[in-house]
Amino acid sequence: MATPNYGYEKRQRELAKKQKKQEKERSKEQRKSDVPEHSGATYVAPGNDPAPAADVPPPSAGN
Repeated sequence: MATPNYGYEKRQRELAKKQKKQEKERSKEQRKSDVPEHSGATYVAPGNDPAPAADVPPPSAGN
């Protein structure tokens, strides 16, 4: 009976990992290139309004 070639199996696993990583990077680059360039509009996350609401009093300075 032949003995298992663990070195070959390990190399095949490493190659599969490397290929998967490259595919992931290509996919990431593709998504990055699909996003339109900055159009001049700024993104404001919900809850981070640039100006405080008129009905909210300004914070007091340590009173």
